[in-house]
Amino acid sequence: MSRSRKRLRGLLAIATATVAVAATAVFTMDANAAVPAAPSGMTTVFSDDFTGAAGTGLNRTNWLYDIGTGYAGGAANWGTGEIETMTDSTSNVYQDGSGNLVIKPIRDSAGNWTSGRVETQRTDFAAPAGGKVRIEARLQQPNVSGAAAAGYWPAFWALGAAARPVGASNWPSIGEWDIMEDINGRSSVFAALHCGTNPGGVCNETTGLTSGEKACSGCQTAMHTYAVEYDRSVSPEQMRWYLDGVNYFTLNSSQIDATTWNNATQHGMFVILNVAIGGGFPAAFGGGPTSATQSGVPMTVDYVAVYQSSGGTTTTPPTTSPTTAPTSGTTRDAFAKIEAESFNAQSGVIAETCSEGGQDIGSIANGDWAQFNNVNFGSGGVKDFVARVASGAGTGISGLVEVRLDSRSNAPIGSFALASTGGWQSWTSIPGNVSAVTGTHTVYLTFTSGQPNDFVNVNWIQFRK
Repeated sequence: MSRSRKRLRGLLAIATATVAVAATAVFTMDANAAVPAAPSGMTTVFSDDFTGAAGTGLNRTNWLYDIGTGYAGGAANWGTGEIETMTDSTSNVYQDGSGNLVIKPIRDSAGNWTSGRVETQRTDFAAPAGGKVRIEARLQQPNVSGAAAAGYWPAFWALGAAARPVGASNWPSIGEWDIMEDINGRSSVFAALHCGTNPGGVCNETTGLTSGEKACSGCQTAMHTYAVEYDRSVSPEQMRWYLDGVNYFTLNSSQIDATTWNNATQHGMFVILNVAIGGGFPAAFGGGPTSATQSGVPMTVDYVAVYQSSGGTTTTPPTTSPTTAPTSGTTRDAFAKIEAESFNAQSGVIAETCSEGGQDIGSIANGDWAQFNNVNFGSGGVKDFVARVASGAGTGISGLVEVRLDSRSNAPIGSFALASTGGWQSWTSIPGNVSAVTGTHTVYLTFTSGQPNDFVNVNWIQFRK
């Protein structure tokens, strides 16, 4: 499932501290601007300005094409109710020979729609602890309005890396950052963070935490620049959305609980561009498509760029004492650190020297697990768990760290997504929500990935009240 937000009740603007602040990059408005240099203090980690020959497809080293009406294993109609079939045909997705990507929805003589949806191959666009990541594109919305625009839904957005291995069935907890959405040719832009649980939850799903509708004069007749910046160098952390360099919407991490925020932000993301037809969002603003909807009006993209700054701080781990390897039958305290190498049984993992002292477990890939016996949660309930993890996984490699009780075949009671942290000994503490637990249980750490490669090392885990 992807972008599973129907907004059937309309979009609600969230009260936030929004400040009109000019971005540090300079934006030119000529027809085909070069990819701007990175903002001060940042470096360019990805860019594409679509300079291929007219009528050619995208560079598949950079991009993958979504095909059909949903992810394998995911919800039908991309989880949003949209009606088009996505293709990799150069009728729907092509470079125009003038430095642009074109995504064009087309209706055939039988009334069936096709369109295009492309994603970056990379899933590791992330803000390191103490740093920033900025995802930006310059594009023109489909130049269509009124009855002819009914059902049009162009979008520029990003999903958490862990969506890819499982068809986004873990949405919205893994995070979705909507950078530009327009529906029904309304000459506007919507931005949102999707997070937490669906429906409802602290992130108001399926609506999400949104900017509401922002007027965007000329966005259908000319190129404009859209960006989101996730900033971990400030406290509280912030996500800021920009239109032509002006900050028009801001979310602070203090607006929701830390676990939900971290699960939606503190990991790799991949970037998506698409033009949908129909679905819940257009339905909330009049519906479509109809017989009057015009076929063949494209979204045109000048460039996509991702910028990143290095971090200067690390996440502070919990301060309670670690649990040493127990003897047989010894009860473990769930609310003290459980050292990963103190497992009672395992498959596929190894114990190795840890840069933070002692040992960690490594060589962990899809299907591996570690077992911890006699973990006592008491009677007061559990808020979440936190794991100290590191990853030197390559581009496009990510996975889930999961907690299961009493059997590896039981459903996880909690999980979080992880892509590269910058190295196999570059440690960070990541929390994950868990279901209510009491009593004493066997705890399994299980590891799931859509790739066969190693993707995580674990130093310790700890549950928190």
